Amino acid sequence: MKTIIPRPLFDIFQKKKKIEKIETTPKEKIIIDYREKNSLVASYLVKQGFPIEFRELKVGDYVVQNIVIERKTISDFISSMLNHRLINQLEELKQYENKLLIIEGISENELYSEEKGGINPNAIRGFLLSVILKHKIPTIFTKNSEDSAKFINVLSRKKEKEINLNAKKKTLNKKEQLQFIIEGFPGIGPKTAKKLLGKFKTIENIINAPEEELKETIRKKAGIIIDLRKATY
Repeated sequence: MKTIIPRPLFDIFQKKKKIEKIETTPKEKIIIDYREKNSLVASYLVKQGFPIEFRELKVGDYVVQNIVIERKTISDFISSMLNHRLINQLEELKQYENKLLIIEGISENELYSEEKGGINPNAIRGFLLSVILKHKIPTIFTKNSEDSAKFINVLSRKKEKEINLNAKKKTLNKKEQLQFIIEGFPGIGPKTAKKLLGKFKTIENIINAPEEELKETIRKKAGIIIDLRKATY
């Protein structure tokens, strides 16, 4: 008589149980700066089932596990690059071992358009290289708010220890403060600011410097200082 060895029964509920386990696994809480309340990124994260907490973050816009994220739309990236605010934000981000810069909206806006504040596309490329190579901050480009939320979703799956959010705002020393003020003049970058301060030492001396000396030091850009000191409010 032929012996029939019964095949093990396939548990049709096994997969379902696994799926249910995945679906019921609680998601990590994401901390978001309160100024991002109106951001669509926050809305997408809520739709994806993430518990979120809005609070004032001294550094960054999002905290996912032990990763601090600074998010910039393309227009915000350009404007904060021009007014030098981004440089300070990058310096503050460097307090953390794991940080990330998200530049959002590449499917909606042209990053290298000269219409964006009249800035040369190569200046933008150079700045991006500085972010990655000099400041050592990884940078990703996302299509839109939904894409940014998807990246944050993936990051949330990394199991890492929590970080201390008591970061400090970077305090500029006297030299950095002087350079920051001079760089606030339109068209004056770090190199030009250093040249002016190296030559004239104080902001007062720069403002009151003879036109000939200004032109000798910074050439065509001397017109910026000359025009500003004659301007009225």
